[in-house]
Amino acid sequence: MVDQKTLEDIPGVGPAIAEKLHEAGYNDMMSIAVASPADLAEKCDIGEKKAADIIEGAKLCADVGGFETGVEILERRKAILKLTTGSKAFDELLGGGFESQAIVELFGEFGSSKTQLCFQLAVNATLPEDQGGLDSDVVIIDTENTFRPERIEQMARYLGADPEETLRRIHVARAFNSQHQILLVDKAMELARDHKVRLLIVDSLTSHFRAEYVGRGTLAERQQVLNRHMHDLLTFATMNNAVIAVTNQVAAKPDAFFGDPTRPIGGHIVGHASTFRIYLRKGKAGKRVARLVDSPNLPEGEAVYTVTEDGIKD
Repeated sequence: MVDQKTLEDIPGVGPAIAEKLHEAGYNDMMSIAVASPADLAEKCDIGEKKAADIIEGAKLCADVGGFETGVEILERRKAILKLTTGSKAFDELLGGGFESQAIVELFGEFGSSKTQLCFQLAVNATLPEDQGGLDSDVVIIDTENTFRPERIEQMARYLGADPEETLRRIHVARAFNSQHQILLVDKAMELARDHKVRLLIVDSLTSHFRAEYVGRGTLAERQQVLNRHMHDLLTFATMNNAVIAVTNQVAAKPDAFFGDPTRPIGGHIVGHASTFRIYLRKGKAGKRVARLVDSPNLPEGEAVYTVTEDGIKD
């Protein structure tokens, strides 16, 4: 079986290189097989030709590139987990909740409850699975200094969870620029070796990229870096069977985007890399509306929910 093989079974990998691979966070065949030669070379301090050979060897050991039947993929998808939002209507919109091994993009204007929803997901993820949680730790990459532990305590108390224990399971890092933000995904991967991390939140995904890459001349570079960042997030989701929730800002520009004059930042790169895209907006009487605008298997639709002192509710 594949999982019985060690890194030293890869041709050209001895104890010294195996140790470098482990230290860089490459702990199994698949993580090496899907790496890029440049990344592997840089992180392990080896030549790019050597890195390419190691990747090819790992692909053979992990049997990457083989075809599977639909039945086999269906069986594998039974490992997918669902994380509750706290709202039954919202969960039903998503076929049972936020899905693991996927990136869920939440976009909308200021005040549309993106961050509040992230707080609720963080609290819910620490709950037992029979309560709609993941019984896991949570990683939050905070790019706008919006994390508030007091809000987490409030939500946890309402659900009957120990606020201190809930906060202890939530690991927060402030990202000061886009490169730091990208690096923190690697740090999250290291953390996931010692803790069961089934939810990673980036709030917000695009704010640093938007501020640092200004003007049309920087667009290509921005999209390239953002694409790599999204790929790293998806790798984290796959390797840890985790939910990835990212918030995104909108550009207030007249547009025919679902009848609303806003559109998410990041263009096709973010759109194609996100498994699910959810547009959040304010509704009537203080309510919020979530619209599922893109999904590989679910129809478009809307759910109405409220944000109260106790958290997200129907």
